[in-house]
Amino acid sequence: MRARYGVPLSLTAVGAAGLAYAACFEVRSFRLRRVTVPVLPRGMRPLRVLQVSDIHMVRGQRKKQRWLQSLAGLRPDFVVNTGDNLSDPEGVPEVLDALGPLMEFPGAYVFGSNDYYGPKLRNPARYLVEKVQGRHGLNGNAPAVHAVHNPWEGLRDAFDEAGWVGLGNTRGSLRIDGVEIALTGLDDPHIKRDRYAKVAGGPVEDADLSLAVVHAPYLRSLDAFTADGYPLILAGHTHGGQLCIPFYGALVTNCDLDTERVKGLSTHTADGRTSFLHVSAGCGTNRYTPVRFACPPEATLLTLTARDEG
Repeated sequence: MRARYGVPLSLTAVGAAGLAYAACFEVRSFRLRRVTVPVLPRGMRPLRVLQVSDIHMVRGQRKKQRWLQSLAGLRPDFVVNTGDNLSDPEGVPEVLDALGPLMEFPGAYVFGSNDYYGPKLRNPARYLVEKVQGRHGLNGNAPAVHAVHNPWEGLRDAFDEAGWVGLGNTRGSLRIDGVEIALTGLDDPHIKRDRYAKVAGGPVEDADLSLAVVHAPYLRSLDAFTADGYPLILAGHTHGGQLCIPFYGALVTNCDLDTERVKGLSTHTADGRTSFLHVSAGCGTNRYTPVRFACPPEATLLTLTARDEG
């Protein structure tokens, strides 16, 4: 009996321990990623940009709320929110409470699919199947039916009132200590709300920095931004793979981006041009899969430096 069942029982114990770690510890082990990106004109002082993404707030997540509030202590020059703030239709007040201190700083935002629609119970193995079949979101699957509509308008109104710039298929700008930052954003490609034709044309010539923002880093959006000459693209959506294999990495990205660029700073090339790409692993999860493994929740402080200092 020992020879027959000892190994399976051991594997079961290891699996149970891994699940407990993923669900009880790592998913609440919030981290700050720090990266430096040389994209500013020569001689310009550094700018510090705080990117928050994929909060997926559910009522009662007090530790997450306190951690997000604490990020205001970093005193960034401005904040970029790359979407998926909600995983609970009643979570808007808690998102605004968590982000309240950050909304005292200049900022910009785009929304993701989970801001518009409530989450559905889903077998995680479907992400692997969809990867193999080349299907992601509404880009390859049938439209969602009987979806719960989240009260995203409350988020929009609060962000706008705080002076944050909404970038859903629009352009905007921030002026910080005399520095002109031009912003171009897309609505979420994961549910086919992106309309690049509305914002095409490339960076603003007389701006000190032109920045591109999108929730889900689908290749069509990255190609368009890069071909138009944006030096830096910020995105979220991937959760860094969420369930990763130690020493190997992510298995899926939940879009057509390769797993090698599932999180952190990398580059993207299109039409002979190259842009920096930063993908945030985010700090939350879908409420029905509240686990992370080898992929801690995060926000990122990007220090933008002059090109001759990079």
